[in-house]
Amino acid sequence: MLNLTYPLTIKFKFGVINPQFSVVDGTGRTVAFVKQKAFKLREDISVFQDEAMTQVRYRIKADRWLDYNASYQFTDGEGRDLGRLVRKGARSFWKAAYELYDEGGKQDLLIQEDNGWVKVADSLFSEIPFVGLLAGYFFNPKYNITRPDGTKVAVFSKKPDLISRAFEMEKLAGFEEGEEVRIILGTMMMVLLERNRG
Repeated sequence: MLNLTYPLTIKFKFGVINPQFSVVDGTGRTVAFVKQKAFKLREDISVFQDEAMTQVRYRIKADRWLDYNASYQFTDGEGRDLGRLVRKGARSFWKAAYELYDEGGKQDLLIQEDNGWVKVADSLFSEIPFVGLLAGYFFNPKYNITRPDGTKVAVFSKKPDLISRAFEMEKLAGFEEGEEVRIILGTMMMVLLERNRG
């Protein structure tokens, strides 16, 4: 997933049982496709080149079946370690927080929800008949992606939409080696986890 044109958009397929989404770059080119397997106790996600699902580019694998403080390992198609995503359980109850680590085990990025109240409002209003249909248009969480020194490198946010779910990533700074792949794989996994939480 190199030489990408931003913004990137994650588009979920509508009307399917298992979550499926494609990642499309700013030129409209599909750069990745994910289909989550049903009834897996431990997440093991294949990231394909495209919807044909013939070539696995990356894998994301959980280290445990309970997702409280779970770690999600990233590897390429040949099994080489690319880093991992760690969900910070206690902090995630209010505002979602995830740490990204490089292949050497050093934390190099943080993904943190901008405003916890958006998730609360979305959950409350989505349960009200008719009003709930509009919740997806007005309440859209945003996640800031920063380095430990506070440098904001990207913003990941849900796009206003009445029916389907789509997310967009804007690049705000140049990426260091390995960061781009970790950010994209990390936000893919995060969006699946947050989707399950509502």
